[in-house]
Amino acid sequence: MNATSAATATAVTFVWLGMVLAISFLEAPLKFRAPGVSVRIGLGIGRLVFRALNIVECVLATAVVLLVGQLAVFRPRLNRRSDRVLAGEDLPRSRGHLFYVAFEAAKVVGLLGLGVTLLTL
Repeated sequence: MNATSAATATAVTFVWLGMVLAISFLEAPLKFRAPGVSVRIGLGIGRLVFRALNIVECVLATAVVLLVGQLAVFRPRLNRRSDRVLAGEDLPRSRGHLFYVAFEAAKVVGLLGLGVTLLTL
């Protein structure tokens, strides 16, 4: 890997890491605490934000297994559940979100490791 490739890969890794940290661990939980934001509105916003994040993630790394797992396994389940909530159904709390958060945390660890590794090249 030449210096330009390493610098580009490092920059992309840390930009992606910043996006995951900002959206998954800052924006997502905080929006539900904002005055006047109902669960339905928060879910609607969350769906838009995570869809945008996932599109950018796919562009940055189409072959990452953790991302594929999130999009193929967890997101469809969470989308079906959020469709029901948005339709007015009152559902109990879901453990599916905990699995999604665990994958996000694993992605953060992997991206941080990759970014640090690329800095040493």
